[in-house]
Amino acid sequence: MKIPESKLSQVVDRFEQIEARMGVATQTDEIVRLSKEHAELRSVVESVRRLQAVNSEMADLDTMLADPDMGADMLSMAKDELQALKESLPELEHEVSLLLLPKDANDNASVVLEIRAGTGGDEAAIFAGDLYRMYARYAQLQGWKVEVETESEADMGGYKEIVASVTGKGVFGKMKFESGVHRVQRVPVTETQGRIHTSAATVAVLPEAEDVDIDFNMNDVRVDTMRASGAGGQHVNKTDSAVRMTHIPSGVVVVCDAKSQHQNRANAEKILKMRLYDMERERLDAERADDRKSKVGSGDRSGRIRTYNYPQGRVTDHRIGLTLYNLDKIVAGDALAEVVDSLIGEDQAAKLADMEAGL
Repeated sequence: MKIPESKLSQVVDRFEQIEARMGVATQTDEIVRLSKEHAELRSVVESVRRLQAVNSEMADLDTMLADPDMGADMLSMAKDELQALKESLPELEHEVSLLLLPKDANDNASVVLEIRAGTGGDEAAIFAGDLYRMYARYAQLQGWKVEVETESEADMGGYKEIVASVTGKGVFGKMKFESGVHRVQRVPVTETQGRIHTSAATVAVLPEAEDVDIDFNMNDVRVDTMRASGAGGQHVNKTDSAVRMTHIPSGVVVVCDAKSQHQNRANAEKILKMRLYDMERERLDAERADDRKSKVGSGDRSGRIRTYNYPQGRVTDHRIGLTLYNLDKIVAGDALAEVVDSLIGEDQAAKLADMEAGL
């Protein structure tokens, strides 16, 4: 993709303006904002400058080749060098094009990960547990931190529901395409006749945005305290430490049941804000669905996005038609990156196509 020089210069100029302003800024808020934008643009500008250098060198070589007084040896060397630069140009232009794509403001945000058992009874709960462990392992490989906020264990294992915070750099950017219905096809441990069952679990990935543009007021929230759930015996919580928050206008309910009521209140409010923000994001995504043709990122979470078929050892992501035959490694979390990276790649390709079409 040929990128106009004016666009390349615009990016470099903005970067240099930020650097100049950082040298004289005194207000903490401005310094933080400039430092964040500077860090985001650094890698972009480095690639842009490499592309500009290649374009400049190619122009110089074209001028040299037009010189009638150039010797045969120099002419041959110039031609070889120009050919090498031309061959390297498409890859460099593609790299810069990807870096110039519009960024989701929340891509660097940490998230709250919510997994709930769907259709399938005990097997669905077991599958929900498998999904949680898959994401926990993937997060570990990415260097992120996972902390369970609330969980409801099922009798046969796994979870009826589990909510966890995942903190680190770029979490939402990698995890945002995981929201949706995940389906599993396998013989449940409770099946005595070896029949394959189909079960499902839902996944929601909520970005923790720094500046959430939503209409939120704690006066609209009902707060109830109750006895936290426990495993029985001496571990049963004997005080009303669990907190349930209900956002009355939307009906959204959040429950946190760790040991500390103070921490539960803080976590419940944070998750409630994130769910309301995610609802607003989903509404806006739906409004843009007609203009945005990509199957990825449409915001539609009602449909099945992925199937884990154990008898065939395959994982299929239905949005992009991707099928991989390393189910065990994917469910273990060790190869989930293959799926995540494919989804990101498809999304980038769609955005590039939109950019080339001038959308």
